[in-house]
Amino acid sequence: MGMLCPNLRHKTDKRMLERTLVLLKPCTLERALAGEIIGRFERKGLRIAGMKMMQLDDEILDAHYAHLKGKPFFGILKASMMTSPVVAMCLEGVDAVAVVRGITGDTNGRKAAPGTIRGDYCMSNQQNIVHASDSPEAAEAELKRFFCPEEIFDLGDTNLARLYAADEV
Repeated sequence: MGMLCPNLRHKTDKRMLERTLVLLKPCTLERALAGEIIGRFERKGLRIAGMKMMQLDDEILDAHYAHLKGKPFFGILKASMMTSPVVAMCLEGVDAVAVVRGITGDTNGRKAAPGTIRGDYCMSNQQNIVHASDSPEAAEAELKRFFCPEEIFDLGDTNLARLYAADEV
């Protein structure tokens, strides 16, 4: 489905901005929380370099969750991810993968700290609002899976001076 996307990491003046994938899961759209969740990422200072709504199918879910194929909950997970569309986002910033993981909280909503997205909005391990890449390597592979090159934009230096100190970018 996805193709190799150039510029998954791009150079600004001094430091690399990292890109990561976030999926707003069907439960997020069904609960009308998409705007609020997107706003949390933006208020933190992450930039949206790509965003689209899409309906997931068996092919993309089998690839995306290949590491979970043998688990007893795999079928339930796939079915829940196809109940309605998802919003796929490419977020960028310095240390974006770690920052997004911190904002989203523990995968299990019952264990997630208050103040995190999952800690504030869910009680489930599976209906847990968002998927977030867990490493820069995973982010690169996942962005290729969900976005074509023309769907990710180079934002250049837009707002960087308002988001970071001069020695951070």
